[in-house]
Amino acid sequence: MDLSFFTSILFATIVAGTPLIIVALGELVTEKSGVLNLGAEGTMSVGAVAAFAVAHHTGNPALGILAGMAAGMLMSLIFAFSALTLVANQVASGLALSIFGIGLAAFVGKPYESVALASVVPLKIPLLHRIPVIGPAFFEQQALVYFSWVMLAAVAWFLYRSRAGLILRAVGESPVAAHSIGYKVVRIRYQAVLFGGAMAGIGGAFLSVFYTPMWVEGMVAGRGWIALALVVFATWRPLRVMVGAYLFGGCMVTQMFVQGSGMKINIPAQFLSALPYAATVLVLVLISRNRGTIRLNSPASLGQPFLPDA
Repeated sequence: MDLSFFTSILFATIVAGTPLIIVALGELVTEKSGVLNLGAEGTMSVGAVAAFAVAHHTGNPALGILAGMAAGMLMSLIFAFSALTLVANQVASGLALSIFGIGLAAFVGKPYESVALASVVPLKIPLLHRIPVIGPAFFEQQALVYFSWVMLAAVAWFLYRSRAGLILRAVGESPVAAHSIGYKVVRIRYQAVLFGGAMAGIGGAFLSVFYTPMWVEGMVAGRGWIALALVVFATWRPLRVMVGAYLFGGCMVTQMFVQGSGMKINIPAQFLSALPYAATVLVLVLISRNRGTIRLNSPASLGQPFLPDA
């Protein structure tokens, strides 16, 4: 095997991990505010079909991304109204949103199932893309790959270096205490949920406009659930989100390369396809054994309703 083979695997790993990073960062901010939104799968699906439809009719991928983001925010607004204003159970509301989003995307996307978009030309970073092996993998990527790296740094700075991030984390730790000193807990949580929805919509848009420039029912294929799991895997730390996303992406592309290489391996193809998800479950089981780490980083009020005094 030559170096180009490893470059290809590295390139594919980064691409496969990108939507997971984007969606998981949005969910991380949402959960840091104390809100548990399990609707990422449905939100990604709606974002994907909205982005594809707009990109198809306008011929502009950037407008498609904006449409996916707007669709994701609209979906998250439904959840926020249910869970924050009506104080409905967050787990039930999130699951309902996910099921609704998957069905809605399948219905809206029917006319686009036989349509394909033109491939978007990757952006090359001058000089850096010429670095052997890693240059083409890291610096000849789609714009949203670079966006995921920028958002990783931005979310880390926001949460741990800004006053607004400190307030957000305070709301997630003790909404009653934050409310007692004058912070608008519900409004802050609305903003966090909308940000999470926007990121989920962008993650879905990446799949339908860049990753596979076509719409196929069920194309999200569980990535929304994996993104939710990545937040726990990362113990609510942004940098670990990237590590987990690329770990999952690496498992996914490795099994695809093995299946496509024609190598004779006496392992059922179904097992190889399930390997990335099995690896994710295994890692989560191992992490859950360290309850101290989870308690230390998990927002204390995660999933708990808050109703401000009248």
